[in-house]
Amino acid sequence: MDNNIKNARRAKGISQLQLGKKMGVSRSTIAMWETGGSQPDNSSLIAMSDFFGVSIDYLLGRDSGYEGSGAPVPTRPGSKWIPVLGKVAAGVPIEAVEDILDYEEISAQMAEAGDYFALQIKGDSMEPKISNGDVVIVRKQPDVESGETAVVLVNGNEATVKRIKKRPEGIMLIPTNPAYEPMFYSAVEVEKLPVVILGKVVELRAKY
Repeated sequence: MDNNIKNARRAKGISQLQLGKKMGVSRSTIAMWETGGSQPDNSSLIAMSDFFGVSIDYLLGRDSGYEGSGAPVPTRPGSKWIPVLGKVAAGVPIEAVEDILDYEEISAQMAEAGDYFALQIKGDSMEPKISNGDVVIVRKQPDVESGETAVVLVNGNEATVKRIKKRPEGIMLIPTNPAYEPMFYSAVEVEKLPVVILGKVVELRAKY
């Protein structure tokens, strides 16, 4: 049962302290539930079942509580869980990436607007707004408007998140951290390297 409670909490993207506040218990109580040191009572099981959108049987370890894809069961009508990827590299379709760190739930309205994935940020080039370890929600699309933030593949390397600035002569990838310099690629380099936009960052889910 400990792993199921922990997995449900992590899939929800909340801390032990936050779950404790929701359940009306201390953080240490949540930690005990997750490690098997103690068991939640019936009212707590019902409350967690409603909060996580999983069955009590799942919390008790009697079923997986997850869809066939491995994603958690949606907690709201029409909502969808999308994979949080640790990296995206050239030549590997996003749907085929096996390096799934977690799942994030998106609303029914977002789910209807396109295909999405989530990416865990590495490094501090987009600070102070986006920090190392944060998760961004990305709508898959091959282009973005100038000034928008995108997930970009350059020369087949691992994907990076940068603000895009378009110019007639090329494209600039701009970090928000002043310690890093913008990167400019000419129109020829965009074609030859190539520089490929995988999607637009539409939401930040900071991790504390």
